[in-house]
Amino acid sequence: MYRAVTENIQVTAAPEYSAERSDPSQTRYFWVYSIEIANLSQKTVQLMTRRWLITDANGHREEVRGPGVVGEQPILRPGDVFRYSSGCPLTTPSGIMAGAYRMVDEDGRAFDIEIPAFSLDSPFARRVLN
Repeated sequence: MYRAVTENIQVTAAPEYSAERSDPSQTRYFWVYSIEIANLSQKTVQLMTRRWLITDANGHREEVRGPGVVGEQPILRPGDVFRYSSGCPLTTPSGIMAGAYRMVDEDGRAFDIEIPAFSLDSPFARRVLN
């Protein structure tokens, strides 16, 4: 698991390679990742937008932006936790994802919280030791 805390909002990410949705012979690799967002602050917050940076093993970078997550813009009161799962396809056997969520607190203040960088590694990824 990968974890980051920004402005007392904790984001935990857990990626998992999906063999059933991948086809290495066609250079298709797929990961499912679970995200948990925990409001450790004393204020109610709402997740408004997401921004992902996805980099494959060849260094190709893709940016994904959009409203909310999985069709929702969840409101988290103090102590609340929101969980969701999504997926990421790549044409290489490994990569990395990182990003940010734009939040708005009960006072109308907008701020970004970090989504921790996490690696996407398949059983087909070539291991390199430095």
